[in-house]
This record gives sequence, C-alpha cells and structure tokens, in this order.
Amino acid sequence: MKSAVENLNPTRVRLTVEVPFEELKDSLDAAYKKINQQVTVKGFRKGKIPARVIDQRFGRGAVLEEAVNDALPKFYTEAVNEAELNVLGQPDVDITELKDGETLNFTAEVDIRPTIEIPDYSGIEVEVDAVAVSDEDIAESVEQLRERFASTSPVERAAEEGDVVTLDLEAKVEGEVLEDGIANGVSYTIGSGELLEGIDDAVKGLEAGGEATFTSELKGGSAAGKEAEVTVKVSQVAARELPELDDEFAQLASEFDTLEELRADSRKRLENMKQFDQATQAQERVLEKLLELVEVPVPEKLLDDEINTRKHNLEHHQLGQMGLTLDKYLELQGKTAEEFETETREAAVKGIKTQFVLDELVKQEKLNVNQDELTEHLMRRAASSGMSPDQFAQAVVEQGQVPLLVGEVARGKALAVVVEAASVKDTNGEVVDLDDEEETAAEPATEAAAEVTEGDKTDEPAEAKPEA
Repeated sequence: MKSAVENLNPTRVRLTVEVPFEELKDSLDAAYKKINQQVTVKGFRKGKIPARVIDQRFGRGAVLEEAVNDALPKFYTEAVNEAELNVLGQPDVDITELKDGETLNFTAEVDIRPTIEIPDYSGIEVEVDAVAVSDEDIAESVEQLRERFASTSPVERAAEEGDVVTLDLEAKVEGEVLEDGIANGVSYTIGSGELLEGIDDAVKGLEAGGEATFTSELKGGSAAGKEAEVTVKVSQVAARELPELDDEFAQLASEFDTLEELRADSRKRLENMKQFDQATQAQERVLEKLLELVEVPVPEKLLDDEINTRKHNLEHHQLGQMGLTLDKYLELQGKTAEEFETETREAAVKGIKTQFVLDELVKQEKLNVNQDELTEHLMRRAASSGMSPDQFAQAVVEQGQVPLLVGEVARGKALAVVVEAASVKDTNGEVVDLDDEEETAAEPATEAAAEVTEGDKTDEPAEAKPEA
C-alpha cells in the first residue's frame, strides 16, 4: 500500500491511498465466506459454494463491494498511522479506481487537530474581585437561616405579603378546564414568585373562603406557554412568625451556643464561598488571556457538530424538562434567534479552542492523571448529575467515557499550571495566592474542559464507512 497526504487547510487533509489487489486477498476470502453463509444454491451444501459459482450467480461486483467495505477501514487506519495524523471524526471517502485483479485507489478527506504553538504564558496578568464579607452579608445569611425556622399560624384576616396561604387552583384555556389544570391544597408564600405571574395580586386581600380569577401564562404542563384563566380559592391564611435573634435561636438552628458564634461561623463560610468564587474568576480570566495569545484554527465540521450538539441538548434536555420551547425561552431571555445563534457559535468556538490549547499544554508539560484525581473528579461529576458515584461510574464505563473524564482532569491540571504562573491581583491591588486553594482552583478548569466532548470522542483514528 502507498499513501500520500495533501494539506487542504490547517485543519483538514486529503489522503490518497493506492492498494495493490493482492492486499485485498484476506478481505476477498472473508467476502466469499460471508456470502456463502447468507445464500443457498441448489446442489451445494450451505457454506460450500465455490467462488466461481458465487461469481456466476450473484456477480463478482457484489463480492468486490463486500471486500472493499471490509478492507477500507484497515487501509485508511494504516494511512493515518503512517502519516502520524491526529484525526477528528469520520472521513469522507471516495473510491477513485477499482480494477478487478489490479488495484484499489481511494481518497479520504478528514479533519485533523491543528498544530498549536503555546507561547510564553508567564506574563499573563489578571484582576479578580477582592474577598470582602460585610456586616450586611452576615446579617443576610443569618436572616436566611432564620427564615428556614419560621413557623406559621392561621389568622382570621385578609392575606398580606409574606403570608402563607393554602390554595385551590383551576386553569382554563379557551374556556375548557385542563386535565392537569386542577390543584388543591397548594401551599404558597405570597411574594415568593414560585407560582404563576399575577397570583400575588389575586390573593392579597382575600380571607379564607375568598375567591378570585386572573389571567396568566402557564409555566408547565400540557398547555405550557399558553394564556389561561385561573381561578384561585383561598382555604386558609397563615402568618409567618420568625424566631427571635438570640442565643436560643443559635442553639436551635446550629451547633453553636451563642448568636455571636453563629455569626462568626457565617462570616467564615461566606469568606470560603467568596474565595472559591475568586479562584473560579481567576481561572476564567487567565483562560481568556491564554486563548488571546494562541492562534487556534477551528475545523468547520467539528464546529458545526458542536453547535448542533449544544442546540440539541438545550432544546431536548434542559428546556424540555422545563416545559419550554426554544422560541419561548428566547422570549423570556429577551433574545432574538440571530443573537442566540451568534452566542451559541461563540461559545462553541471558545470550547473547542479551550480543549485544543489545554490538550497541547498537557503534552507540553507532560501531565498525567492518577487514580485519586480521577476518582475525585468522578465524584464531583456524579454529584452534579444527580446520580450516585457507583451509578455514574457504571454509566461512564458502559459508555466508554473513561478517557473523556481523564481528559477533563488533565486539562484542569494544565490550566492550573498556567494560573500558577500568572500574576493574579484583586481589586485592592493585593496579590492573590491560590497555592493554598489548589484543590478548589482545579475544579473550574475541569468544568471548562468538560464544555466540549467531540474532540475526545475523535482522538483515535475513526473507521472509514464508505459506500462502494
């Protein structure tokens, strides 16, 4: 076999492959054997039909087609390995010449990972928000805890903002009551915004037994997105009572004996949260600076596939679970279809560039992933997916996605290397030392690496699937 490579552009090549006919012998033998098992010819036992009879009865062309379809993936892979190409996705194969007994010639166009040069990144400088916890922040945190321990008691008066009301609801669309449009005994806090738009104005001022009708757009169910006439009846009004802010509350709501100890713990937790946010911000801003330094051509087919994948996931998974269509989502977001297309394309381009650059850094820095790092990342991914670690691990193995997770962890480590070399200061001009937050700082990077999966799925040479 002979092969040659032609660079069509920085991310696509054309392989030209010439195969002497004698190298097709194994595939021809396999083709005859396969056809032998599939057909019957009177006078011959199944599987014992001579090749010449198969040629006469079914045509030599059928045998050649079967043999070529069997052989092409092998010869394509040999040509890829010989040229040391890092291919992405399936090739477009064209059989240019097939002469029985003489030769098989074909071309294969395929996307490849671009050659990337990583420049000196030690001069990257970024600014992040300073970690500052105010007394107002602590007061808000304690108040949220206080809200969780609120109690309610029925009152004989009109409902007010903040009251908890028990409601019966009935929704009609075009005068017809929806099958899933009736709900009884619904508990709702006025002003929480957790139910339909317009319900607060409808129930405020009603006493137990009071009833009102209003129009609202349904958020979910069989008529999601449609205008409905909603009848609401109040069966109970209850006032919320907050516990006093004192040492007794601290003992009730926490493991602390005094309110001051509770407030001190709230400050510590808020500082930890803001330090995590700061580390995340540093990762994101360093990554943006790094991408500005590197010229990364993006394969068009890979980009198209990534855009389509993002759209599919949004429409059929995220929005589907919320009972929203894409048009309704864009309306709620205040975006046009053109703006959505632009944002999706930009996000896909950034994701692919991020993966390519960080993968190159993994090679350049000779970074490896150990079992503990992989297990830790798997645990985080399982938690975010709502699955148990065992369930998530089983799904990953069954779907052959272990290399995908390894790649995410490796890219996270690569970005951590760049962040460590960068100059990170907060808005007060103070140098931010992320060394003590090594574990925390790695998480945002692995999440960024997880944005794109197509590249990982196509790291190995893909088999050609031609139509002969």
